[in-house]
Amino acid sequence: MTASAVSAPAYSVAAPASLARVVPRWVRVWLWTMAGLVILMVVVGGATRLTGSGLSITQWRPIAGALPPLSQTDWVAEFSKYQESSQAQLLNAGMSLARFKHIFWWEWSHRQLGRFIGLVFAGGFLVGLLTRQLSWRVGAALAGMGALLGFQGVIGWVMVASGLKAGMTAVEPVDLAAHLLFASLFLMTLVALATSLGQNEARSARAVPPRHAAQVCGLLLLFVLAQLVLGALVAGSHAGLLYNTWPDMDGRLVPPLAELFSASPWWTNPLENVTLIQFDHRMLAYAVLALALVNAALWGRARLPLILAGLVAAQAALGIATLVNRVPLGLALAHQLLAMFVLVLATRLWVLSRGAGDALGEVAGPLAARVATR
Repeated sequence: MTASAVSAPAYSVAAPASLARVVPRWVRVWLWTMAGLVILMVVVGGATRLTGSGLSITQWRPIAGALPPLSQTDWVAEFSKYQESSQAQLLNAGMSLARFKHIFWWEWSHRQLGRFIGLVFAGGFLVGLLTRQLSWRVGAALAGMGALLGFQGVIGWVMVASGLKAGMTAVEPVDLAAHLLFASLFLMTLVALATSLGQNEARSARAVPPRHAAQVCGLLLLFVLAQLVLGALVAGSHAGLLYNTWPDMDGRLVPPLAELFSASPWWTNPLENVTLIQFDHRMLAYAVLALALVNAALWGRARLPLILAGLVAAQAALGIATLVNRVPLGLALAHQLLAMFVLVLATRLWVLSRGAGDALGEVAGPLAARVATR
């Protein structure tokens, strides 16, 4: 076989209509920057929850709330509002103003970062529109993403409001899960669009992804997203403070059905029963790891699937460490951060497995050489 025969794959993918021809490079940089900001937002949100700071600001003021208290009088007024909440009265009755400032700054920083993300997104979108550097397809996609971002802000306040109801000392776990779900969906759209816009302008032939790669990658992405939602339910219900052993759950691999389905009506168990929530999170973790390994084997020596499988394995180990140590702040935040990286790589690989983007070469580089020899 000649060198020229080896250098080009015998098969190639039909690249989708190129968006890179009409979208400048800065748009991709902007999208990846947005993705980084969203990941930071999720981590700051996790720290806000873990430090018990999420209910410290009891009003939703998207504009006026950008300014923190500037005087002692302002601080006392803000503290008085918090003291009216059930969390303050039932859990933090003896809290000092100095301690309140600590939890206030976490929540304020979380909201301020949300405002900054909105400004960065709106700024990039408007620049692209006003300079006519966005195709109608990209513009429509970005408009939908902007609506999703705005809705995520509303969901965030709905979540906080659930914890400010009489008798509540924390937000509803389901609302927390919804908040993380929509943040994850927004992150996925950023990564998917940025990856799609990375298509090589030359549209050179690329190796065909393995058979069924798109389906396997899509299923893996769905599993990862579901696992994120379950993780939020674990966090919101404090299920991680129970059954702090592994691989068993306090001496049993599978808790009795009476414990797994103790809530009534029965259909509320997946959302309210802490035993079932943690059990589901464990079982889905095994499924995600197994599917990530199968996916890596499907791609052979391709780098991105191997990296993804390695990250999933590391995430599983980190989750175990977080559980057996009863959810310390550092491990819990690292677990949440790594989950976001897993989601980013799973999304990127799914897009690439469908034949979009010049970065298919980073996935199928070793595969191309094997295909060429067939």
